Amino acid sequence: MPTAVPGDRMTASELRAGLSLAGVFGLRMLGLFLILPVFAVHARALEGGGNLLLVGIALGAYGLAQAMLQIPFGMASDRWGRKPVIYTGLIVFALGSLLAAFATDIWTAIAGRVLQGAGAISSAVIALAADLTRERHRTKTMALIGAMIGFSFALSLVAAPLLYRWIGMGGLFGATAGLAIVSMWVLRALVPEAPRRVQAVQAGARRVLGQCLRHRPLMSLNLGIFVLHLTQMAMFVVLPPRLVDAGLPLADHWKLYLPVVLASFVLMLPFVVFADRRNRPKPVLVTMIALLVAVQFALGGMHHGLLALAALMGVFFAAFNVLEALIPSLVSRIAPTEARGTAIGVYNTSQTLGLFCGGLLGGALAGRYGAETVYGACALLAALWLVVALRMRTIAERRVNDLADLTFSIASEVDPAGLREALVRVRGVQEVEVSEQERVARLRVISGDWDEGSVRKLITGGV
Repeated sequence: MPTAVPGDRMTASELRAGLSLAGVFGLRMLGLFLILPVFAVHARALEGGGNLLLVGIALGAYGLAQAMLQIPFGMASDRWGRKPVIYTGLIVFALGSLLAAFATDIWTAIAGRVLQGAGAISSAVIALAADLTRERHRTKTMALIGAMIGFSFALSLVAAPLLYRWIGMGGLFGATAGLAIVSMWVLRALVPEAPRRVQAVQAGARRVLGQCLRHRPLMSLNLGIFVLHLTQMAMFVVLPPRLVDAGLPLADHWKLYLPVVLASFVLMLPFVVFADRRNRPKPVLVTMIALLVAVQFALGGMHHGLLALAALMGVFFAAFNVLEALIPSLVSRIAPTEARGTAIGVYNTSQTLGLFCGGLLGGALAGRYGAETVYGACALLAALWLVVALRMRTIAERRVNDLADLTFSIASEVDPAGLREALVRVRGVQEVEVSEQERVARLRVISGDWDEGSVRKLITGGV
């Protein structure tokens, strides 16, 4: 007999998975973020670093490498498992950090950033988080990851200027390599093993990728994450020098960043809770995009003192953090189960292309036309995203309460190894987790619209 699994709270396993994977993501992103607040100023000391276009490329170069490899990494994680792919990516990331640590010219720094980006683990990490949590808790899990990314960002904004003064840019890049090693330990020691999944066989890889690329809601979300990260990277080509020009020395930037980012965490919480508990993500999505548009227009429209800049940055970071949690949650919810790694790979490709294009666009426009043009371009792109979001059909139309979580005991004569692949094909079955050790199958089904007879036949071996 199936038993209902309480769904209002995350299980201990789900909470452990969310926290530990947030730690992996956060440690890696901390390594990347430590560079962001200081590199545009430090680059002036590198050979060739006076060229703003090359500075922008150096900031965004890891994004281009990730964009090229996110889909292959996601597909590889569907085929060979999440953890082996994540280990490989972290090793490559550490090697890139060590190369950049010894850079004395802008081109070596770019090469190191490219190698950092070749460790494209984001799709595999998010897919693993989705594997280990039920749908109704994915927004919470992605919010944990998003909050950890935001915390890493806040910590980097505070720590980077101080560390740069003490250990220099080489020391910062060396620290990123160390953080990658710590991430590998967290992955091995703390992250639970993923349940057995339907493996995406090589023969069907193109079909699965095509399915993701033709999925209009997914592509709308991919456009959004592209614009969001383009805006973030373009801003940080021009924002740190602007703060210096406003009278705040680089070593003191943390005094502005810390309260701003902490305030943004407080501002984001009501929106994340509303989207999760009311299951109404679209109003939150549209509101946050509108705030991005307003902030970019405000930054580009006039010169501001430090207090006004701090207020605008607080609104930007709040909107950014909400969207960073909400969008991957929506992608994981609407992506086909057997292609989740591939779909998230496409999503992360869009994200990292945005990072590269943001660095490139920010450097090119700032060098030729000035910082105001950068903000104006970001505002127009965010406005385009807003139009697309307004035209999207309602996201996640099925209410979470229309779904039921059930647990079945597997009959002794049934082979659990092939059971999940059969169960996911049954009408009304949304998600399946099979535990061979416990000999149980945990199903998520559409209440009143699932083929209970077929499920029982598979579970009992036809008895």
